[in-house]
Amino acid sequence: MKVDIRIRKERCKGCGVCVAVCQTAVFEMADERNSDGHSLPCVVFPEKCVNCGLCAMLCPDFAIRIEVSETEESK
Repeated sequence: MKVDIRIRKERCKGCGVCVAVCQTAVFEMADERNSDGHSLPCVVFPEKCVNCGLCAMLCPDFAIRIEVSETEESK
């Protein structure tokens, strides 16, 4: 299974909910900012993602999207 986590930068307000709820520490807040000046989270350890979906579910701005695809190893 390959998990692709995408953050819609222009929707994000930098609240840090994704960082706080991630049980496997996939996210960190970065120095990067969007056009509104909000600090953005970044995906630093995508391989640790267990696809629980909490980050996307609890994001108040609907700024996180998770896509899962099968890989040859997981078949």
